[in-house]
Amino acid sequence: MSGQPSDALAPGQTSLNLGFSSAFISNSVVHMAGPPIIHEGWVLKKRRKKMQGFARRYFTLYQSGMLSYAFEPGQPIRDHIFLHNAAISTAPGRKDVHIDSNTATFHIKCLSTDDFDKWMKFISVGLEAKKASIYRQASRKTSLNLNLNRSGTLLEEMGSSITELENSITSLSLELNPPRIPSLNKKHAHSKESMFGLFKRPHHHPAQEGSPDSNSHDGHRSSTGHETLQEVKARFEVVKAQHASLVKVMQESLNESAQHMVPLPATVEEEETVEHFGQRTSTPVTRKSFRDSIASTSDSVMEWFDAVDEGPQEFIMELGQDLSEPGSRLLSTSAETSSIDTDFESSSASEPLRESVSSGTAQIVRRTQLPCLPPSDEGSLFTILKKNVGKDLSTITFPVTFNEPLTMLQRTAEEVEYHHLLDEAAAANDPVTRMSYIAAFAISGYAHTRHRSGRKGFNPMLAETYEDIRMKFIAEKVRHNPLEIAYHAEGVNWELSATSCGKTKFWGQYNFVGLSRGITISRISGKSLEIIPLGINRLRIGNESYVWKKPSSFIRNLMVGTKYFEHSGKMTIENTITQYRCVIDFKQNGYWGPTNVVSAVVLDADGDTVGQLDGKWDDQISQMLDASHFHVLWKINPFPKNSPECYGFTSYTITLNEVASDAVGKLPPTDSRLRPDVRALENGELDLAEEEKLRVEQMQRERRNKGEEREPRWFKQVGDEWHYTGGYWEGRSRGWKQKTILPLW
Repeated sequence: MSGQPSDALAPGQTSLNLGFSSAFISNSVVHMAGPPIIHEGWVLKKRRKKMQGFARRYFTLYQSGMLSYAFEPGQPIRDHIFLHNAAISTAPGRKDVHIDSNTATFHIKCLSTDDFDKWMKFISVGLEAKKASIYRQASRKTSLNLNLNRSGTLLEEMGSSITELENSITSLSLELNPPRIPSLNKKHAHSKESMFGLFKRPHHHPAQEGSPDSNSHDGHRSSTGHETLQEVKARFEVVKAQHASLVKVMQESLNESAQHMVPLPATVEEEETVEHFGQRTSTPVTRKSFRDSIASTSDSVMEWFDAVDEGPQEFIMELGQDLSEPGSRLLSTSAETSSIDTDFESSSASEPLRESVSSGTAQIVRRTQLPCLPPSDEGSLFTILKKNVGKDLSTITFPVTFNEPLTMLQRTAEEVEYHHLLDEAAAANDPVTRMSYIAAFAISGYAHTRHRSGRKGFNPMLAETYEDIRMKFIAEKVRHNPLEIAYHAEGVNWELSATSCGKTKFWGQYNFVGLSRGITISRISGKSLEIIPLGINRLRIGNESYVWKKPSSFIRNLMVGTKYFEHSGKMTIENTITQYRCVIDFKQNGYWGPTNVVSAVVLDADGDTVGQLDGKWDDQISQMLDASHFHVLWKINPFPKNSPECYGFTSYTITLNEVASDAVGKLPPTDSRLRPDVRALENGELDLAEEEKLRVEQMQRERRNKGEEREPRWFKQVGDEWHYTGGYWEGRSRGWKQKTILPLW
């Protein structure tokens, strides 16, 4: 963009510019050298074509208000936007900016929070600097509008005068050359003569009718009148032609100004053909008759310029709970569409989910809604914790209203929801790509916790099991105190085993107040509960083995406010064969900036960085391919629209406690789906759920007191870990006829 003001006239441009914005100047002006630069740097820009996501581009902000970008620094400009004619929108906690003008739209995302703050700072400075220029330009536009309005009024008055003059000349011509109508008698002729005699000058010596003197006087007078009439007509035609020329010039100026406004500048983008903007049709200017157009000129001009351009506008969107779903649509993917404006919630939540079993001979229809909404009153957590200060959370007995209709075994199955990522990892030959998919799988295991901080799962009974045939998942409670759960899943060329256990820590302050009747009185001011995982996850792909441990998780606002999950810390995935590692950093949330951010680096055996991942654990994870391209490895499945009102369940979680057609008659009596207390809570029968919960727990206490406590059946302990012994799916296929499995309730 040139250094001259945006309202300066270009060479050859008519001064009747109608004040149209300088954003429509030709592209050749953009490439002129010397414009002062305010800020520049790398930014992720959304591609124009669908399903291509974002790509890294070098953006430059000029002092004139022009924002442009190129592939690399110093390369030709690909496109540009004038910020003083654009609407700029962003949202707190997001790094994306949306710039929309009448020429183009940019959807950009800054690489970091610092970059976002810098860009918004300089953009705001540019907007403020442009306001004074816009006000001056608006003042000049107003002056020009008044001049145009005055010219239009004069043209209208001139047209009216010409019309009246033309009518007068016509009347005078009729008077000088009256139509000759044959007289029927002298009386009629005399009356006609007397009628026109009103316009004749009186004579001191009136001539007699038909005398020679009278005839000669009338002939001279007629000849003189005809000459005067011809002269008036000639001058009238000259004035009329000048008026028509003036109107034509006005219309041509209006048309030329309109043509400068409508076409968009021709730009190019990757994989796109150059569009022929010259073929666009502009909004036609009114082309009516002379009188219609000249009568509406002044009104239309003033109406056009009454709405003075207010210049740049900046919008800050306040995100509600629903709008916070998508997070950031970062990068490109070959299989999924990435869009800022996409509604993240599923539009077909009421439609049943259909999936085919491995044999392909049957289709399983799974539910998409729970039978009943959760109870509105879940009780006071503060009261429960106050009575159990210093105790482990797993040893505290909670009312059934604190639970969700799932057991802890079923909740471990949620960690394997995106097991297709392990299929991708097993199919990958490149070690970096394989490690990246494994890291994406490990991160995806937290996605289901987005809305899951309000209630806890049922504590399973010892030797209680849960299965999911979709990925041959089998989980079993292997130890009661402390609580330990082992699970195993498998797919094509991969096996996953894990031990889920840990301890809890209440981040609170307990102040001793005193004793009252032998009871200790304390004051609790804590507000976070930390869950520290102690288990190990092992993945086998071919001959390779991958091991990792999970970071800590926190439940914030435990006492007051809206509770939510936060995962922070580092998780290292290590290939015990090749020594490749992936270090994943779950960043701690702050008061400002994005939340739930995750970054990771892949290191080879020498410790060199060979890969990089970025994203959010509740949105998506992407792999950096090169300096300008990313590849989406994983993106969260849509939540049901009423998920926050239904325990925060995902679409997959809703199906966990359902006895689908593939499980009817095939479940062992120890499966969590058959627990009566969980089923009663799911159906909204709170009293029955409370009774059954107490009954089931009492049965376990009695078995323990009698020395008849159940032993784990499908897992055995090896050191600190539990390994799957096998045989579950074989026994299931035979209907458990050769295995004696006693019920637990």
